[in-house]
Formats: sequence, structure tokens, C-alpha cells
Amino acid sequence: MKSHSDRFMQNEDAIVEKVIAQVGKTINIATPLAIGKANHVINAFYRKAKSDKSIKLTIMTALTLERPKGKSLLEKRFLDPFVERVIGDYPDLDCELDRVNNVLPENVRIIEFYFPPGKFLDNPQAQQDYICSNYTHVVRDLMDRGANVIAQLISPAEDVASAKISLSGNPDAALDLIAMMQQREQTEGVPFAIVGQINPNLPYMFGDAEIEVENFHYILDNPAYYFRIFGPPKLSVPLRDHIIGFYLSALIRDEGELQVGIGALGDAFVNAVILRHKDNATYKQVLKALDVEKKFGDIIHKAGDTGVFDKGLFGASEMVVDGFIHLYKAGILKRRVYDDLPIQRLLNEGAIGHEVSPRTLELLLERKAVHVYLSQEDFDYLVRFGIFREDLNYDNGVIHTSDAQHIKADFTAEEHRQRIFEHCLGDRLKGAAVVHGAFFMGPQDFYQALKSLPEQERRLFNMRSVRRINHLYGHEEVDRLQRKNARFINTCMKVTLSGHVVSDGLEDGRVISGVGGQYNFVAMAHELLDGRSLINLRATREEGGKIVSNIVWNYGHCTIPRHLRDIVVTEYGIANLRGKTDSEIIEELLKVTDSRFQAQLINKAKAMGKLRQDYQVPEPFRNNYPAVITNVLADFDQDKLFSLFPFGTDFTEEERVLGKALKSLKRKTQSRWLLLRMLIRAIVVRQVPEVHKPYLERMKLLDATGLKEKIFRGLLVNELKHIV
Repeated sequence: MKSHSDRFMQNEDAIVEKVIAQVGKTINIATPLAIGKANHVINAFYRKAKSDKSIKLTIMTALTLERPKGKSLLEKRFLDPFVERVIGDYPDLDCELDRVNNVLPENVRIIEFYFPPGKFLDNPQAQQDYICSNYTHVVRDLMDRGANVIAQLISPAEDVASAKISLSGNPDAALDLIAMMQQREQTEGVPFAIVGQINPNLPYMFGDAEIEVENFHYILDNPAYYFRIFGPPKLSVPLRDHIIGFYLSALIRDEGELQVGIGALGDAFVNAVILRHKDNATYKQVLKALDVEKKFGDIIHKAGDTGVFDKGLFGASEMVVDGFIHLYKAGILKRRVYDDLPIQRLLNEGAIGHEVSPRTLELLLERKAVHVYLSQEDFDYLVRFGIFREDLNYDNGVIHTSDAQHIKADFTAEEHRQRIFEHCLGDRLKGAAVVHGAFFMGPQDFYQALKSLPEQERRLFNMRSVRRINHLYGHEEVDRLQRKNARFINTCMKVTLSGHVVSDGLEDGRVISGVGGQYNFVAMAHELLDGRSLINLRATREEGGKIVSNIVWNYGHCTIPRHLRDIVVTEYGIANLRGKTDSEIIEELLKVTDSRFQAQLINKAKAMGKLRQDYQVPEPFRNNYPAVITNVLADFDQDKLFSLFPFGTDFTEEERVLGKALKSLKRKTQSRWLLLRMLIRAIVVRQVPEVHKPYLERMKLLDATGLKEKIFRGLLVNELKHIV
């Protein structure tokens, strides 16, 4: 058995040699998705495999992060200073760089179950080595594939002598993997190695994420490797995303549970929920302008609400996004839950509150949560949940207090009962959580916000195994109580008129991202009596320079099958699909379809016999056009209510303008004829307007040299004329 200090090493190559000696030359590394990867450890294994072809290295993971890199001169000039400032010294995985460039050695394989969206569309090797798996099945699949090494980034305890560390933002798979590897070694004799890499920049999370150091065989602790945690920058939130957020926010019930994802649509939703709570009058004015009551009042009255959050929400989300911190600070994420059936049941019934009183203990006695003659187990339970004070001791049926009281732990006698009430009770229940999460990732200020929370508040964010978050099995009773009025919000790419949802791939077989936990949450929504699945998408997108509908007749790929249909939300409103017939589903979805595409979809549905021949879109839903939304909301304070960056951004003001210009250029250059015209116009640009000079200077194009730089300068100047 290793001592505490023997586990810690400063050299990653030495760790690799020890692991090879321990498990052999077939190394199947399981490393967490997103920010939890032990980059220096993984790079050392990869270096070893490249130099020793007898090693067979497989790296199994998801959502591998890479420092953003521009392809064109304009992209590089824009990104390089930004990445240096925001991403900092984050080290890329060498194997990821080689995979992107299609130069992985034959003895190395990378298997992922979730890609950064769109990153590997045109990478055959990555497409071939993708594994389609629900998040809750990932540990099973990793074990089936022979995972024998874990390489995980970990956060050290503030007390250097502590025997604990934190899995921080990634206990999602590690907790179950460690237990299953230990069991496999005991029953089958299969050796394994758990390797950690210390990084104090990770927030130290408590709850299930806090585990004993002895779980790790080796821990890399080298101050030179304390890199900045990867923080993806905030994306801008356009007006139509804000409108989707408003519709979603009206489907949330007070005293409910919430799951929400990352990105602009998630930010839009959180922004709307905060407005609903903090400025309810203005919030309702926006809903009135959108004619929400007339169009969608039935489903809102049935499934949602538009009032303030008196009792608050509880978050249970595989991914804890920074929006949860904003909801917490806004006083919305305040519904505290407990991993205890009697206590949670009493709270749900309103029989007790979070303040401890004699009645709290009496009800626990009535429900037989503890015995009238308290055992050691009963005593420990009462202390753990704050019903008894921590300074008490129990010995052979007697409670000893810090002020020398000795009280028999017997509730059958009134004298002992009253003395217990007087001398033993705590003030408030302990062990609460306002969030249960499996992993987190977000901008730098999110990590700092978590780190700066006092320990008592940080404990309210309980990071745990994904199998405790994404399904009900094994802990169903307490989950049903905690997930009262559950709302699971997920984004998709397309919805078919029959109710299929397309989120992770294309009909040609290529994978965009992955199913992740979306199926888990949608299925769970149907298992909870008051749960609802809220699928949101933008009604249209631009494709090849043309606007196309994201609501389509059919599609050759499906992520969520139509028998799990529920609620679909676009910028044009809410479609309630649950329990509907095929024709009713079509009618509901047509109401939230862009009106430019309603007629052709109606014709197709009628031709296929799925819609009655005399059907017409009801009058209130015939003006689903972007300009109509813009006009309806024109009188509202756009910067206050519909800010492009409601929760701030890492981009400077100049970078925000340049980003908009570069996006526009990229979109326009998809057309060859338009590109040719733009190039001709760019060549004739001779002078730079004074107002554009700061932007050109940021891009190092103010004093352009050579034809290439001058063309790029001309392109950018012409585009800035439409923005600045």
C-alpha cells in the first residue's frame, strides 16, 4: 500500500513507466470529457506510444477541447490575440492535433462518444471511431472496451495534509469507473491504474466529487503544469434566440426542477427567467406583445407559469453551465433538496421547513425515520442532516452535550424527550443541494464564481455520477420527490412533421456531435408525472446562401423518436405534441414554422394523406416572419432585454464588431459570384476611413503590405461599412 506522499510525482514520464509496468503495453485510457482531462499525463502516454510501436494505446473520451485556430489570414489575425488572452496557457493534447491533421500513428486510436459540434464532419478517422452511446451507458461501454487506466484532472484540498482531493467538474464517469475497475481486479485479476493530475485552478467541489487520495495510484503534481482551465467564450444571443428563451421561460413552474444546456439558447432562456423573477411586469409586457396568451395560453396554463419564483428552482443537469450561477445569484435557484426520503417527503408536503424545530424530530419519529430508542445509526443520521448539533456525542444510549448534559436517548419518556428538544437540536437542516450535476464547463468567470463561493454555498452545488443525474434507476423514490415539476430543456437541429427530433447527426451518416444525455432526459420527462421535455430549435437556418426550414417533412436520421415527443419551441411559439395524433402533431408544428415554408409542408402532408384536405393554418400563425417579431418588439429596450451578451463576454468592443464582420464575410463568400464581386470591390479600396482604423489596427492590416493583405484589408473595410 502506497503512503500518501508516495503517490505524488513531478515527472509524467516516470508515471507512464510505472503504469506500463503495472498494466502492460495495452493501454486503454478513459479520460473525462471537456475540462477534466489530465493533459500532461495523456501527452506523456502519447509520446511513449509514438516512440514505442509495441505499445497499443487507445484513448477513450468525449468533447476534446482544442485551442481555437484560424484557417484564413483574417481568422488567424482575429483569433490569435484573443486565444492568448482568454485561453492562456491551456496545453493542447498532442494526439488531438495529430488526429485533426490525420497523422495518428497506427498503434494509437482515439474513441469518442461526443464531438465538439461539427468539428469532425470531414474527418473519416474520427467518424469511424465515434461510439454512439447514451451518457448513462458510457461507463459500461468503457469497461466492455477494456478500460484499464484513468487519467483525470483533480483539484487539491486547501489543507496540504488532507487525505482528500476533488474530482471537481468531472465526477460524471470517474466515480463509477473507479469502483468497477476495483471490483474487476478483485474478481478477475485485471490490473488497472488511476492517475490524477493536480491543478489548483479547478474549483474544489465537495459532495460526491470529494474522494480519498488513496483511490489514485499516481498523482502528477508539478506547479509548472498548473494551466488555465479551458473556458469557451460566450456566444452572442440574437433576437430570435431571446424569443425562444421567453417562450421556454413561460413553461417553468415554481418549486420545480431544471435541466438546461450550454450556448446562446441556454443563455437566452436564463436571461428570460431572471427577467421574469426580477422585473415581472416588463416580462409580461413582452409576452403580451408576442400575443402569448392568445396563441399558447392553454399549454402555459397546463404546464407552466409566468409569475415570480417564491419557492424557487432546483437544478439537476448533466452539464452545469454558468447560467446556474446566474440563477443562484438572482435568488431563483434556491429550492434545496436532500438525499433522504423521509426529509424530502416532509418538505414536499410542506410539513417541515429547513429550520429545525421539535416538530421536525417528532415527524421523523412518526415516519419511523429514527427509532424512539435512538441507536448509534439514528444519532449519526440526525447529526448528518443537522437535526442534532455536531458537538454532541453518543455512547451506549446516552447523548453527551458540550455543556456536560447527559441525556438518555429515549423518546418514550417525556422528560428525556423535552431535554433532547432543549439541548440537542440544530438550527437548520444540513446536506442540502440546489444543484446536482455531472460535469461543468463555462467561461473563466464561471470558474472564478465557483471558487469564490464560501464553502457552505459551494457545497450546495453537488457534483456526482452521471448515473445519479440522467436517469431514475436505483434512486427513483427520492429523485421523484426532488424532481417535482421537472423541465428538461434541450436543443436540436431539426424536427420532422411526424415528431422525430434530429440533434446529433446528418442523414448521410456523419456525426455532428453526439446523443450525450439528451435521450436520457427526454425519456425521464415521460416517466415523471409532472415532468416535461422542452425541445427548442431555430425555425430556419442558412444553407448555401439560402434560408431553409428546420421543421421538415422527414429526415433520414433521428435522435429522439416520435413516441417520445412532447413540447417543441421555436421563435414563433410553442407546439404541444404529447398525446397528439399524427395530424394534430402536424398542425401544432405548422403553427411554429416559418410562414415561408408552411405551404409546401402542408401540400406534402396532404399528398401523403396525413392532413385533411381543407386544412389551413389558423390566422394568428400566418405571419411567422422574422421582420414581424422585430417590429413587434421594436419599442422595448433592446440592450436591456435582448442584449447580445446578457451575461458579459470575453470579447472586446472592437472584437465584437470584427466578429460580426467576419461572420458576414464568411457567409457571403459561400457564393462564388458574390465572392468574385467582393474581391473586385476589395481591390479598388485605396483609403481606410478614419472610423475603421482601430479595427484594421487590431487585425494588423492598417499598414497592409503585399497583394494578399491589401485584398483582405479591402474586404474587411467594405464589410465594416455596413456595421460601423
